[in-house]
Amino acid sequence: MVFGEILQEAGLPAGVLNIVPCSKEVLGETFQEDKRISMITFTGSTQVGRHIAQSAAKNMKKCTLELGGKSPVLVLEDADINYAVNTAFFGIFMHQGQICMAGSRIIVHEKIYDDFVSKFTEKVKILQVGDPTDARTIIGPLIERKQCEFIDDLILDAKKKGARILTGGTSKNNFYMPTTVADVTTDMKIFSTEAFGPVAAIIKARDLDEAIELANSTDYGLSATVITQNVADYLRCAEEIETGMLHVNGPSLQDEAHIPFGGVKMSGLGREGGHFSIEEMTELKWITVEGMGNHKYPF
Repeated sequence: MVFGEILQEAGLPAGVLNIVPCSKEVLGETFQEDKRISMITFTGSTQVGRHIAQSAAKNMKKCTLELGGKSPVLVLEDADINYAVNTAFFGIFMHQGQICMAGSRIIVHEKIYDDFVSKFTEKVKILQVGDPTDARTIIGPLIERKQCEFIDDLILDAKKKGARILTGGTSKNNFYMPTTVADVTTDMKIFSTEAFGPVAAIIKARDLDEAIELANSTDYGLSATVITQNVADYLRCAEEIETGMLHVNGPSLQDEAHIPFGGVKMSGLGREGGHFSIEEMTELKWITVEGMGNHKYPF
């Protein structure tokens, strides 16, 4: 709403941009069925995005979808542990994990796993939770109370299946305490379900082969991080990890106005940003012009 007001004050003509707060039931079907609307771009849940994609296909309508994620952070054997901890830490706790690109699955080589978990846990313990207008606060409230209850279910399931809850796992009002879940396995909901909160799931990998296999073992493919000093290893990860964006020795949260932002699998369709948005949101037309009488036809 504030963005709309800024553009209005800047002189954008009325009707060029319309911001209409309402439920998806009220407006969603109208957008999808109305022939005057030639394209839909959507940012939100995979569940709603799937519905939009199905409707768009039925109506032969273009769409770009920026959906959910369960982005992996691969910490390989040669990684500087302190740097890896700081990178993974920022990647999951920025905006209390309410970012589709959040590095919520931290996959660590078994030789450095215990050391990483120990240092990561100690760092989580010093996070300040509270009023986001306080400059010292890192973890603010989640968007609504029911998200805390959703995360509780993930934590309970992980605990029942053998995970260790090293920090957090509790909430108060809309505040979810920064949570570290170690020894996560693929059969736990938290491994593959987007929590959209301050919850780090740490997974042990035997080697690079298993780390890549674990990274790909979800329906999502939005962003990924690889922390290593080995060029051959990160080139292999860049080729084999199923993701729309991959970052070497940097957090999964990166985004710039000119880059091709988007994911694969259930993380979405298409790319947005810079000239990629122009290509997605316009139609390419082929036009030929010839001189009168130049064509010689066979019949």
